[in-house]
Amino acid sequence: MTDSRETGAPDAGGPEPGPFAGLAEGMAAKSALVRKGDGQIDLLAAAGGVRGIAESVLPGLVFLVAFTITRELAWALAGSVAVAVVFVAARLVQRTPLTQSLAGIVGVLISAFLAMKTGKATDYYVWGFVTNAAYIAALVVSILVKWPVLGLLFGYARNEGVRWRKVPQRLRAYRVATWILVGVMAARLLVQLPLYLADAVDALGAMRLLMGVPLYAFGLWVAWLLSRPIKRD
Repeated sequence: MTDSRETGAPDAGGPEPGPFAGLAEGMAAKSALVRKGDGQIDLLAAAGGVRGIAESVLPGLVFLVAFTITRELAWALAGSVAVAVVFVAARLVQRTPLTQSLAGIVGVLISAFLAMKTGKATDYYVWGFVTNAAYIAALVVSILVKWPVLGLLFGYARNEGVRWRKVPQRLRAYRVATWILVGVMAARLLVQLPLYLADAVDALGAMRLLMGVPLYAFGLWVAWLLSRPIKRD
């Protein structure tokens, strides 16, 4: 529960009406953001758990390792797609939610298609640039319209709902937090696009892995800390 003694923490009450309130509630319901007993964000859960991390990382890792060893694009793409298919099949057998694995396999298939079409291994990573740019645009728009995405997600994790929008300090904190996530996405493009243009597939693949889940989790953790309410004496 959010401590009522926290400066800037909105008072309890009904959710603030508005065009995005229902959307915020839906996002929160589907979000994996939860607080641990010590009040810190559960980063493992936020990244989708062990299985979610594996589904995000392994297809790209298999592609990079296979291409580095064989220098055969077809084998690398086949291995990447096969791993993604295995994850979907495992969820089907276990009857667990398919959302993350389906999103993963769609991304892998698009990446494989782009690479096969051009015959360039670096084009396997083009779809990642597109999705990063889309995320940046969505996050910036949310900040400009004063419905920052991390406010929607963190607010429900902290039992603030969307009432934080009534408090200028809380709105400002969540806008800053969302800018941090924009910075994470922008850093990926700034580092990886030059490697793509230089056709440095090995370095690009390594940076994609390093700047994927680890950097995202770090950015989320920093955003959580900076946006936390401040306790009064």
